[in-house]
Amino acid sequence: MLSTDIGIDLGTSNILIYIKKQGIVVNEPSIVAIDKNSKRVLAVGKEAAEMYERTPGKISAIKPLKNGVIADMEITEIMLNELIKKVKLKKQFIKPRILICCLTNITTQEKENIKAVAEATGARKVYIEEEPKVAAIGAGMNIKQPIANMIVDIGGGTTDIAVLSLNDIVCSSSINIAGEKFNEDLIKYIKEKYKLLIGTKTAEKIKIEFANIYNPSSEESYEVKGRDLLTGLPKTIIINQIETERALQESVQTIINEIMKVLESTPPELSADIVEKGIVLTGGGALLTGIIDIIEESIKVPTLIAESPLTCVAEGTGMLLEELKLLEEDQ
Repeated sequence: MLSTDIGIDLGTSNILIYIKKQGIVVNEPSIVAIDKNSKRVLAVGKEAAEMYERTPGKISAIKPLKNGVIADMEITEIMLNELIKKVKLKKQFIKPRILICCLTNITTQEKENIKAVAEATGARKVYIEEEPKVAAIGAGMNIKQPIANMIVDIGGGTTDIAVLSLNDIVCSSSINIAGEKFNEDLIKYIKEKYKLLIGTKTAEKIKIEFANIYNPSSEESYEVKGRDLLTGLPKTIIINQIETERALQESVQTIINEIMKVLESTPPELSADIVEKGIVLTGGGALLTGIIDIIEESIKVPTLIAESPLTCVAEGTGMLLEELKLLEEDQ
């Protein structure tokens, strides 16, 4: 092996690294822990995530990506370098080629930032592809035909919505409402109703294990532990599923409204294809209980979840790495 091609899903919540002929070899949180005084990196990925919201004053756990774009170039570069080091590559004589994903509506400067960070890891060539397209390929959708495919990728920081045909995006949109906003909604609701402060990890757990946004039950209950804002002491409350629906309702409706806007801007012939083939959901937000049902009921279009919603983008980079000649023609 003279070189290794690498695909990277640079997500707000998680980074996935795909190595050609090996598959996904890294899947870790997009977090870096540093010593505030010495600026020394203490941990990256899973180890840093364990420190998040639990660090003493001299340690800072940083999420260098915000809403799908790089908020801190230096920390992102450190994070990528450290995670790539974890990949056990055979001895190679040529620097790797890297395929990395970006949102559909980012600025030229934001795209250049992503490319610069990838190049700083030692890549000899960097390819940038739009995330919805890569997610669709990873979900097994045939986007090369003159037939419409619609994908809704609900990630950590953003929801990307796109209609694809003939190997390109026909119309798309990206909004800063996704998994992390769902966590914020739950934190805000519990704070306002119960005067209880909970952390991001607790909100994430509620979202994954209990929340239901379609026909929730008042009989289903969940124990939530946090800090009482009035006394400052630890406190436990009980919430039901209807409360989770109330907390998440506005954000979910915003996503639905954005899907409708993209459908309204889709050419009529392609719209007919979408009605027949349906909408495919990818990303961690696709696993939110009830989201398929509420989208389907609101838009009247069949909706389904991709087979591996959490890894579609990374798997899509792997498929595109097999066609690097085509990428070179596009860029």
